[in-house]
Amino acid sequence: MKIDWTGIFPAVTTKFTVNDEIDYAAFDYNIKAQLDAGIDGIILGGSLGEASTLTEQEKLDLLSHTLKLVDGAVPVLMNVTEQATSVAVSFAQKAEKLGADGLMLLPPMRYKADDEETLAFFISVAKGTSLPIMIYNNPVDYKIEVTPDMFEKMLPYENIQAVKDSSRDVSNITRMISRFGDRYKILTGVDPLALECLLMGACGWVAGLVNAFPKETVAVYRLAKAGRLEEALAIYRWFLPVLELDIHPKLVQYIKLAEVVTGLGTENVRAPRLAIKGEEREKVLRVVGEALASYPGLPEGSWGMSKVLEV
Repeated sequence: MKIDWTGIFPAVTTKFTVNDEIDYAAFDYNIKAQLDAGIDGIILGGSLGEASTLTEQEKLDLLSHTLKLVDGAVPVLMNVTEQATSVAVSFAQKAEKLGADGLMLLPPMRYKADDEETLAFFISVAKGTSLPIMIYNNPVDYKIEVTPDMFEKMLPYENIQAVKDSSRDVSNITRMISRFGDRYKILTGVDPLALECLLMGACGWVAGLVNAFPKETVAVYRLAKAGRLEEALAIYRWFLPVLELDIHPKLVQYIKLAEVVTGLGTENVRAPRLAIKGEEREKVLRVVGEALASYPGLPEGSWGMSKVLEV
C-alpha cells in the first residue's frame, strides 16, 4: 500500500491485561474507534506503545494481528527502535515480510550516536528494506537531532520519505520545506504544537491523545486543512490542556488513564512503568474531566469514515 503521509497517524498504545499479556480485545476496540473517527494510518510499537518492554515476537504478533484487523483500510506502520544496526535491519525485514506498509525509524537507542553514525544507521535500514520510511526526529527525548544537513545526505534513498518532527521548534518545518520542497513529507509529533505545525505546512500529525479522543484529533486536522481556522481553533483551545499530557515523561500512563475516562482503553502498563496514583492521578483525571465537562461539540463533517470494523 502506498503511503501519502497526510492526515492523522495515531501512535497507538499497547493494551495489557492484568496478567501482563497483550489485551487484544481492548486493542481492537480502540482501533475500531480510531477508524470510525477517520484516522489515516496506524503506528505500532512506538514509545507510546511501550516498545522498550515488548519482545520482538510480541511486536511481530501485534503487527500481524493489526494487519488482519485493519484489512487494508489504512496503512499500518511498524516502529523500529533497536540498539544494534544489524538487529534494526533484521527487524525491518521481518516486518516487511509480514506485510507492514511502512516503518517509523528511530536513531540508535542507548547510545548517543554522532551525525555520521546516525546516518549510517538510517541508511543501512533503508537499504535493507523496500518499505517507505518515516524518520523520527526527537532531540528532546532521544538527544539526537536529525538536521537538515543530514536529510540532505539521505536524499538518494527514495524510501526515506517522511519525518516525524518532534523537535518542538515550529520553525523547523519552514526550514525543511524551504530546503527540500515536498521531497520529505513532514508530520508533527508534539500534540500541544500540532495546530501551529499544521498551519506552517506539516501535512500530517503523529498523535498521542488521539488514543482517547480520536474524533476531536481528526476534526482539528481536517478543519485546519480545509481552511476553517476559527472552528479548528475553538476545538484546539478546548483540547490543549489534554494535549499537554503528551509531553510528560509519564505520557504513557497519562494517556492510558485518559483512555479509561473516555471508555477506549485500560490503565494497565508494563513494568518498569507503574500506574500513577494519588495526587498525580487525580490531576490527570481532573484535566480530562474538566475537558469533558466543557465539551464544545464538533462541526458536522469534520470526522468519520465509511469503513467500520466489527469487533
